[in-house]
Amino acid sequence: MTTWALAFLLGIASAMPVSAYAAESPEVGQASSYFSDAAAEEGAGLACAPVDAASIEIDDEGGDAVASAAPLDIAQFARAQKGSNRAIDDVYRGYSYLQGAERNDVCLVAVDDYAVLYVDAEALAARTGTQGWSDADRALREAPGGAISIDDSAVEAELSWVVAYLQALDAAAANGSAGIEPGMRLFVTIDESFDLADAGLRFSFNQEYVPGSFYTSVIGIDGSDVTDSSSDAHAELRFADFCNTASWAEGTFAAETGAMGAFGRFLSELDWSPLWVTLKTTGTAIAIVFILGLAAAWWSLRIPSRAQDIADSIFTIPMVLPPTVCGFVLLLLLGKNTAVGQWFIDVGFPLIFSWPATVLAAVVVSFPLMYRSARGAFESIDRTMLDAARTLGWSEGRIFFKLMLPLAWSSIAAGTVLAFARALGEFGATLFLAGNYVGITRTIPIAIYFEWMNGNTDVALFWTAVIIVFSFMVILFINLWSRRTTRYRRRSHDV
Repeated sequence: MTTWALAFLLGIASAMPVSAYAAESPEVGQASSYFSDAAAEEGAGLACAPVDAASIEIDDEGGDAVASAAPLDIAQFARAQKGSNRAIDDVYRGYSYLQGAERNDVCLVAVDDYAVLYVDAEALAARTGTQGWSDADRALREAPGGAISIDDSAVEAELSWVVAYLQALDAAAANGSAGIEPGMRLFVTIDESFDLADAGLRFSFNQEYVPGSFYTSVIGIDGSDVTDSSSDAHAELRFADFCNTASWAEGTFAAETGAMGAFGRFLSELDWSPLWVTLKTTGTAIAIVFILGLAAAWWSLRIPSRAQDIADSIFTIPMVLPPTVCGFVLLLLLGKNTAVGQWFIDVGFPLIFSWPATVLAAVVVSFPLMYRSARGAFESIDRTMLDAARTLGWSEGRIFFKLMLPLAWSSIAAGTVLAFARALGEFGATLFLAGNYVGITRTIPIAIYFEWMNGNTDVALFWTAVIIVFSFMVILFINLWSRRTTRYRRRSHDV
């Protein structure tokens, strides 16, 4: 593996002074140095402390890194392979990468053949006690667009280590995808909003567009979509990296006692919001599906036979359509450009890309299972019993609750559990209709996909195991319930 030797370039714009580094590619173990353009032309350069990339150790989860010679550690590294180009909270923010529920000390966005690196100077100064960061901060903020030189070698060393850490962690998380390559230009900023004027791009870091969710976004300075090939600010956005700094004294690699200690640390650092969102969504959806499924099954049996065929086809079709098709159709019907979608917005209840949208998606895909189970159970009831009840003067409501439900309850319960399991595992329609917002619409299936895409395989495996356990419990419950019902019916038949 190689590390970078970086050089200070000219400031990008007088309105947003930054430092830009041009990357060399020294062999592992060699020293890396930062230069300004002016210094590089003079052949002088600014030597910094050696960066021994071979000494970097990465933990098993790929989120933390340490090096014995480094003045700081790196913690909570995450790689975002893909972002979203949709409006956030009804405002277009550009192409946005989700960071998580907290700000990050270090953010990197790879674009074309270069990258933009944001570092929180105050956080690095607090972690390492390096006094020179205050001078570096002032120099970078006040430089009038000319060459910038930082005289504090400790500051340069910390920047060298940050880049070396990022390269090592990103290579481990890339899974064969494009990564931080030797020779890439690197633009460094300490401002959370940075304009790369020559490219017409604006980079925004640590932006809390939604309460509790922070994003890094890239948009044209003129507000245009950078993914649009016809835009003057068009750029190929490749990936983003996020991490936090940690002082050596904090011990990023805490002492762990075997596998249980490592697993306990993993659980303590895990974002549990997908579980709560999933349970809340599924619980609400199954309550709605239970009522709608019974009502639809009861009603469909009371209409003419030809109408029954049409109604049955309409109620069942979500079960045979791909979930992505269901989500796309719902988006077309309920999007903000439709009358229904606009009505929800006008009454202050925007539906698309909100938590109610996750419930709606779960209801649509799980409803057919409840409907078919309830209808099959109602059809199996002896019609003479229902007619006898009517001759005794029972109302239709009393017949339904006192006769039909008790007789069909076994099948109804099984259908309810199956519908719950289907809602629990819903992915395609939810992603289309509700998006991927941590703590709001990110369910477990969506978390599995995006954690895997971002290189967090351990988190994806954990949530996969959770879904498997839930599915096993559902199947076991159905089997036990069916066995109990079979014994009850056998005893009744014997009597």
